[in-house]
Amino acid sequence: MGPFRLRILPRSFYDRDPRLVGPDLLGKILVRHQGRKVLAGGIVEVEAYLGADDPAAHASIGRTSRKSVLFGPPGRAYVYFIYGNHYCLNVSCLPDGVPGGILFRALEPLRGSEEMFKLRGLTENSDLRRLTSGPGKLAAAFGITREHDNGKDLTDSKSDLYIAEGGTLPSRVLITKRIGIKKAVEMPLRYVVAGNRFVSAVRPWSYGRPRP
Repeated sequence: MGPFRLRILPRSFYDRDPRLVGPDLLGKILVRHQGRKVLAGGIVEVEAYLGADDPAAHASIGRTSRKSVLFGPPGRAYVYFIYGNHYCLNVSCLPDGVPGGILFRALEPLRGSEEMFKLRGLTENSDLRRLTSGPGKLAAAFGITREHDNGKDLTDSKSDLYIAEGGTLPSRVLITKRIGIKKAVEMPLRYVVAGNRFVSAVRPWSYGRPRP
């Protein structure tokens, strides 16, 4: 994948409607530096959340101290704890004061899989797909926690967590309904690299539609 550091996405990339940022994130690379160790994964599945007008969005009930990152500058990590056992990573979008974000649902491991297996508590002979094929899985594989990473600037060259340009663009992107939620389930805000085996458990290409 070439030398690190890779070219980090600028803040202006995120200062847009999440429906534009979401598909453009596919093929980009999430990078974590842990001392001399580097973990990297290609982004293959994300979901957009639109803020006040989206009943499924955390920001829909208004600004609170725990959700303030979503209302802050674009390009910040919003990390929350769910089901009492795992974290989820999001990135804020839109201008400062306007809520919106992207949930990272799945990655394709590219570098540092040995360390990812340790962080996930899996043996190294496990199926590589088990590492990052879901939002909680990928957060665990990258050692992402709310305490350590919430509010982190993903556009900062000094950050140990950032998103960089990828090597190639996906040949086909599908747009589907979001999954794992109970509100606004029909909104077509899930973006997937078609045919990639590292996406989360529900296969989207049987009902998704290609990106225009």
